[in-house]
Amino acid sequence: MPRTARKQSASGKYHVMLRGINKQQIFEDDSDYKKFCYIMGDCKEEYDFRLHAYCIMGNHVHILIEVGDVSLSEILRKIEVRFVQWYNKKYQRTGHLFQDRFRSEVIEDDAHFLRVMRYIHHNPIKAGLCDSLEEYPWSSYRAYKEKDDSLTDIQEGIAVMGNYEDLLDFL
Repeated sequence: MPRTARKQSASGKYHVMLRGINKQQIFEDDSDYKKFCYIMGDCKEEYDFRLHAYCIMGNHVHILIEVGDVSLSEILRKIEVRFVQWYNKKYQRTGHLFQDRFRSEVIEDDAHFLRVMRYIHHNPIKAGLCDSLEEYPWSSYRAYKEKDDSLTDIQEGIAVMGNYEDLLDFL
């Protein structure tokens, strides 16, 4: 049976989820998390997309992304393939790392954009990994807190909310 076509976002914004095959642990140590961030940044330069939020958990990843000329599928394929090749070499393994195709939902309005951003950043708290957003090192929350747009494009969130302080309060 053929796969259904992925729904396209008129805004170009998507909430993307990648999960480890069989829900297995993907990120074993800090170097794994760092490498995934590095690859996202590298692909961002190559494909010119905007990364509004992310959270890398032990067995899955959430990304709030805005694409331009290059399709979401092409961008995610590049990120996944590069990470899996590195990971398989590091851990001397072969085969798939991520379960099925990545999941995505379209983001068409500002309210949904902000809700998804908050959901992504609260993922580690809901999973019981930390008590506050500041404690979790593998999400883009710190980029917002420190006004660091080197990987995360923080300006859209600030603009949608109206100002910086209100966005931090909302998150």
